[in-house]
Amino acid sequence: MVASVRTEPRGSMAMELTFGDPALTARLERGVDAAEERLRAVAAEARDPRVAEIVGHLFAPGGKRLRPLLALVGAEFGERDPSAAVPAAALAELVHVASLYHDDVMDQARTRRGVASANARWGNATAVFAGNWLLSKAARLAAELGPETIRLQSSVTNRLVMGQIRELAGPSDDGDALAHYFAVVAGKTAALIAMALQLGAVRTDAPEHVVQALAEYGEHLGVAFQIADDILDITSTSEVSGKEQGKDLAIGVASLPVLLALADERPEAEELRALLTAATAAPDDSGLPIAVAPDGSELHRAVAPDDSGLPRAAAPDDSELHRAAAPDGSGLPRAVALLRRCGATAQARAIMQARLVRARSAANGLPDGPAARVLHALCDFVAHRDR
Repeated sequence: MVASVRTEPRGSMAMELTFGDPALTARLERGVDAAEERLRAVAAEARDPRVAEIVGHLFAPGGKRLRPLLALVGAEFGERDPSAAVPAAALAELVHVASLYHDDVMDQARTRRGVASANARWGNATAVFAGNWLLSKAARLAAELGPETIRLQSSVTNRLVMGQIRELAGPSDDGDALAHYFAVVAGKTAALIAMALQLGAVRTDAPEHVVQALAEYGEHLGVAFQIADDILDITSTSEVSGKEQGKDLAIGVASLPVLLALADERPEAEELRALLTAATAAPDDSGLPIAVAPDGSELHRAVAPDDSGLPRAAAPDDSELHRAAAPDGSGLPRAVALLRRCGATAQARAIMQARLVRARSAANGLPDGPAARVLHALCDFVAHRDR
């Protein structure tokens, strides 16, 4: 008998995993549902209903809920009842969702999970403070769960912020752009996935060597997951991915396919390089960064305070964001087509598969059983997620 676990609410982009253990499936589904309830309760703790709406904005549309699922799978390797990991599952998602609020400000995103992003609806400053509020709630929950949970949560939050800073700062003039990319991904994506697995295992008193094997698995799975996301930005529609197609490319985020294409000397890559550089608008005299309009309808220079009443931060010039040069609206479809043709997505897919091989190797060092098979099923899911 093959069982499946639904990791997000019905009606949104469903992520289905199949594996042959109905009892484990039932436990994971109960655990994900309980973590979901915990998340809604956290948002409701904001006594002001306006604040509750903002901080709960990204909980409402659901999401893949991958990190709560991983925490619950990690708990299966311990000695205690796996249900003890439900608070850890909620904690992992709290940190993740907080990072989404910050990411959307950094990326000038207008949508997230099929709805307007928080920064598009309420402005950048409000979105940043909402993310900070969620991080404060995550810290409080970690304190309730014990010293080891505090250590894990604080360490990963530090890695997350460092990853965000590295992404904004960009590689040094003589630095390796690919090495910089993987350092950013390790902090922003892989660390959170590894933390989720570790939190669950710690909550159920799993042996230390198991916790470390889960961490290694999570680091490699996280990198592969982000590469798949990079590929989806180019190959998938917004209806499938929940994000605008070509969003990363449009704002100049140096994703792995873009970096690989820029290193490619074939004619297709040369044209792509021209699109990415020549279409970049020169900085204006305002010294202000591009920001998302409150209604999410357009990108504009931040020349006035947003609706929160707080001025947006100024930057000396756009070059300090160190983003890859972005094609303008007319060049974006051509850039996407060239990325598909020049072989960059195939190269990125091969690197993703290599990371999945390393994740599987780490999973092979864990006790055999239904939980270990779930980890392999997750590798299969990521392997096909980019298509």
